[in-house]
Amino acid sequence: MASTPKHRVAITALGIVSPLGIGCAETLQSLQTGRDCVSPVTAFDVSQTRCKTAGQVDTTALKALATAKEKRLHPASHMMITATREVQATDPGFVPELLVIGTTSGGMSYGEAFFRSLPTQKHDRRRANWLANYAPQKPVVDACTAAGFTVPAQIIANACASGSNAVGHAYTLIRSGQKRRVLSGGYDAISEMVFCGFDCLQASTPEKIRPFDKDRTGLVLGEGAALIALENWDDATARGATILAELIGYGIATDNYHLTQPNPSGIGPLLAMQRALASAGITADAVDYINAHGTATVFNDATEGLAISQLCPDVPVSSTKSMMGHSLGAAGAIEAVFSVLALQHQFLPPNINHREADPAWTFPVVANEARAAKVNCVLSNSFGFGGTNATVALKKNI
Repeated sequence: MASTPKHRVAITALGIVSPLGIGCAETLQSLQTGRDCVSPVTAFDVSQTRCKTAGQVDTTALKALATAKEKRLHPASHMMITATREVQATDPGFVPELLVIGTTSGGMSYGEAFFRSLPTQKHDRRRANWLANYAPQKPVVDACTAAGFTVPAQIIANACASGSNAVGHAYTLIRSGQKRRVLSGGYDAISEMVFCGFDCLQASTPEKIRPFDKDRTGLVLGEGAALIALENWDDATARGATILAELIGYGIATDNYHLTQPNPSGIGPLLAMQRALASAGITADAVDYINAHGTATVFNDATEGLAISQLCPDVPVSSTKSMMGHSLGAAGAIEAVFSVLALQHQFLPPNINHREADPAWTFPVVANEARAAKVNCVLSNSFGFGGTNATVALKKNI
């Protein structure tokens, strides 16, 4: 029986909004200068929490870009709309057949406002707007409306692996020939409930976030949205599209060890990376850089560090969460965009706030400053609660 042909998957456009900036140009500058974009939380009261900082998007600047009708929307919608418009501006000829988007929270802060208003017994005219903009699919619908896309959308909610799962699922659809063009990515916006939840778990740190540091003390949260235009390679070249990079592999694994803690053996991250390499048809020695999940919690960095040391002991590693915090369901998509920028501009993004390497690991950390490097292949990792592990492999367009 003949095997199913495997189609190459081109990346023709990117759109991004994060604490590092609005758009790829500002984001690239922040990555290359190692800008620390974690700041005191302003969206809600943090006087009773241990952690008081987060990576926050400039919502005032985003709102200024919105039309009069869009201004009433949730900040998550503003992020998604802005990222979508950047994709359209970069590649006007890209019209998706499907959107695949990862997220965890939707418009959670509007949901909080709605439910807090109920016990007051007072009529609040804002309730309808809060409720209408609460659902996780709403920012995706708003982005489609703004872009003029009338296509189906799939929402993937798989904890902190959601963004990578969305990009990987879109890749699988195109590679198998089921779809020709898919707009994939992820978004999440900071909310008080999620912030306080991580603080109660004592996963958040009141200090600087220090991924892969011997004295790391925890994560800080972030937010943002990122979109990647994926297209059948032959179609993209036929229409003369500029191909930014190639998505060559995707691997997933579930370790089912604990609700919030990873399996200490590192088996989940190891399998995800191995399966991404197998999907790409390459070996570990082809990898030039790993954009790590790197949350800076004691357990997560330990397991990921062990897995990377086993598979790619000499490959440079950094966690770009050190600059902007952990954007949850958006993280995998945002970091995939960072990886494409690293491939395009031939540099290694930095792992800032790094002081001392953990002696348990072998790989070199790209400590504190970006550096020029020959980068042809990148792995981007995302691992989430419940043992959800995902890795995407990307290649420079040569």
